[in-house]
Amino acid sequence: MPELKHVAIIMDGNGRWAKRRGLPRVVGHRQGVESVRAIVKKSQELGIKFLTLYTFSTENWQRPKKEVNTLMKMLEEMIIKETPELHKNNVRIHAIGRLDDLYSRARKALTDALALTKNNTGLVLTLCLSYGSRSEIVDATKRIIEQDREEHINLDAFDERKFAQFLYDPHLPEPELLIRTGAENRERISNFLLWQIAYTEIYFTKTLWPDFRDKEYSKAIEEFKRRERLFGRVS
Repeated sequence: MPELKHVAIIMDGNGRWAKRRGLPRVVGHRQGVESVRAIVKKSQELGIKFLTLYTFSTENWQRPKKEVNTLMKMLEEMIIKETPELHKNNVRIHAIGRLDDLYSRARKALTDALALTKNNTGLVLTLCLSYGSRSEIVDATKRIIEQDREEHINLDAFDERKFAQFLYDPHLPEPELLIRTGAENRERISNFLLWQIAYTEIYFTKTLWPDFRDKEYSKAIEEFKRRERLFGRVS
């Protein structure tokens, strides 16, 4: 049975969930928060060490200003509301992305949550905020160039492992399983962890994120356990 320490999730379908019910998109986003709570709890029960959620992408800034404002406000509220319980349950909150782009109040709430939970030793919950994998690779390349200007990197010894040290979090292990919800004609990666998921198992489900709870999560994990991970080798 393959080892499962790190699950990453593209949480898609909040807007469609609301639209099908004739509700405002914000209702779908709020219902999606309930799924986050459920999946965090289930991950702890299953002994998963890392859970990474695609929370707000660099492309999401292109949405209507009103929706962006709502999402930033919801992010602030969610972090403030959920952090005490997460801290109580020994969860360490983490974040990657261009965090300086976040609205100031959301950024302040995030900074406080990171500080409060930094010494926790349980599940590491990573929120990808203002995150895009191409942006991450570009930012890593810029840092490499800056370091080379200062100390001249030995290119003969520069390999994939050393490149990965310049990513947003070089200590975050590569996911064994990537789940995308709401995958109705959307079986794509959407600029998420492109470097990190080179050998990640991918699971697509049509279930929209607000409906993705324990049963669907367990189904994804059972499917993962049935797979044979070869990493280019033969069986």
